[in-house]
Amino acid sequence: MKKAEVVFVPFPAEGHIVSALEFAKLLINRDNRLRITVLVIKFPHITETDVYTKSLPISDSLHIINLPECSLAPNTDQGPSMTALLEAQKPNVKQVVSNLITRSENGVLAAFVVDMFCTNMIDVAKEFSVPTLVFFTSGVAFLGLSFHLYTLRQRDNVYSTKLLQLTDLAVPSFANLVPTKALPSAVLSKEWESFMMGYWKGLKNADGFIVNSFEELESHAVHSISSDPGPAGLPIYPVGPILNLEPKTKGTVDSDDIIKWLDDQPASSVVFLCFGSMGSFDEDQVTQIACAIENSGARFIWSLRKPPPEGTMASPSDYPLFDLGSSLPEGFLERTAEIGRVVGWAPQVQILAHPAIGGFASHCGWNSVLESIYFGVPIAAWPLYAEQQTNAFELVCELKIGVEISLDYRAEFNGAPNYLVTADKIERGIRSVLDKDGDVRKKVKEMSEKSKKTLLEGGSSYAYLGRLVDYIMNQGSVLILIFISFKQSTDISHLMSSSSCQRLWLLKLRSLRKLLTPFATALDNECGLKASLNYYIGAYLLQYVISSASDSKFMIYNYYQLD
Repeated sequence: MKKAEVVFVPFPAEGHIVSALEFAKLLINRDNRLRITVLVIKFPHITETDVYTKSLPISDSLHIINLPECSLAPNTDQGPSMTALLEAQKPNVKQVVSNLITRSENGVLAAFVVDMFCTNMIDVAKEFSVPTLVFFTSGVAFLGLSFHLYTLRQRDNVYSTKLLQLTDLAVPSFANLVPTKALPSAVLSKEWESFMMGYWKGLKNADGFIVNSFEELESHAVHSISSDPGPAGLPIYPVGPILNLEPKTKGTVDSDDIIKWLDDQPASSVVFLCFGSMGSFDEDQVTQIACAIENSGARFIWSLRKPPPEGTMASPSDYPLFDLGSSLPEGFLERTAEIGRVVGWAPQVQILAHPAIGGFASHCGWNSVLESIYFGVPIAAWPLYAEQQTNAFELVCELKIGVEISLDYRAEFNGAPNYLVTADKIERGIRSVLDKDGDVRKKVKEMSEKSKKTLLEGGSSYAYLGRLVDYIMNQGSVLILIFISFKQSTDISHLMSSSSCQRLWLLKLRSLRKLLTPFATALDNECGLKASLNYYIGAYLLQYVISSASDSKFMIYNYYQLD
């Protein structure tokens, strides 16, 4: 039996691609009838995604195709540039998929899975007559917020300038009022207005949503989605937490040295400060962090990255080891040598998994939030960019499994921050997150257990994944077309020419209506076809359908006029 082909189009950012590929592996491990091809779009000058995709093991069921690079137009705003980059890739995606479905060794094209920011690719999926599922790398609550903001824009004409005048919003997917200061910067910025409108509008065209979250974590949001006017009637599959738990090795510091140092520390005594692949701070803010760490007296591991040139979208880099001290207050490294380590890139998953870690000062990227929950480590929230302010609000105010350092700090895409977070505020966050008897720690430990059980048989994410696989597999079902006349079959054949469904052309046999019940049941059992047929055919034709259904992509059976 040929496999069902699923095309993935992730957004070209490290966190999005890693999540998409981990989800692809999850699907394949669940059902070996699936074959997944991931089409990788590249940002100019960003190479982190190459490192990860090249590390994947070779598999007959998972294929990576790098799309041709498209250059960003110079001297244009980031939002329009992003839109132009994604639009420029549509012909490339169409060409690659066309090549895939014409190769005899490939399976039947069943579905597209596109990133939440790549919904423009739904147009391409429609050309191939297959459904599109949106892979949402943020939480369910943020999905609900996205639909709510689109409704406000369309129904009430609430644009970014009006949002800035509001104090808070009543959003169905949140139990509490959402402060406008917790909204993503792109929602409040005219520069990103067109990009966000395209993103929101694209969500409305999806056939369903796959979310990297789990029902036990966001029960209110999951239940509210069904009554929200935006996604009502569309399936939602919270199948997380989808995590890459494999050890990573890169950077200038040997990760083994970090783990060995942690081995010598007491349980839950170390705070880990790490702010994501794009997170960095200017010299003034670094000084405040250093003072807070030293004043707290806490054991620590601090992933300190060098900012890229201001205004660029390049990633932060590691300081040279000989130059690390120049970015810190004089004597800081010497005074804290016994209680901490300042490093560049750090193996986040390995560190969070270590029993010595008692708290995590984080930017609240959704992948980091899920990793922290999975390993039972409380977060001290310090969001920087994208939807991280919303994630931080949900974590601290909705779910009560995090503490606050600063919920409304912004340093969007390596731009200037909106304010300086003082050392005393950071110190309070460090002390709070390391509180061994606090309610936050207890709640995180409870949620950690749920995050592991939900992935196992009997868990909600396990069940949602099963439903999703069933949905995808049904897209490759046999379609039986029964027509009275040659003209009818000719007309419909033009409409069906790009469909991925296996199909068989048959004649309406009026004299064999009495065979309806037994043969309909047999066809349903053998082929998984869920349909209501007005007319049914003889046993000899039915046997042809059943025996051939799984072997051919297209089946043409010459019909006869037997009236």
